[in-house]
Amino acid sequence: MSEADWGFAPSPFQPQEALQRLRRALRELGLQEREGLWERRGVTLVRLVLQSEAIEASRVKKPSRSSPEWVLRTLRSSADVRDFTGDLKKQLAHWSDDHD
Repeated sequence: MSEADWGFAPSPFQPQEALQRLRRALRELGLQEREGLWERRGVTLVRLVLQSEAIEASRVKKPSRSSPEWVLRTLRSSADVRDFTGDLKKQLAHWSDDHD
């Protein structure tokens, strides 16, 4: 369905507000922020960079204390933020299972 069918357009994406919600969600997942990076048990897992119209969110492919390999996603909507958070939550559970 197009916007005309509903009679309204979705509100524009506000990256700063979305970044605050995302930071809150990461804290709820048990991550701690240190110098713009998010980590668990001293291992960096997530990096967030605010852009003018989006958020560049990166997560590691696999936890590593040395040089991690990053998977970059550009978040341009609230749905992108929800998807990133949901995927990260699944990945954190998977990593916990691997280490337990």
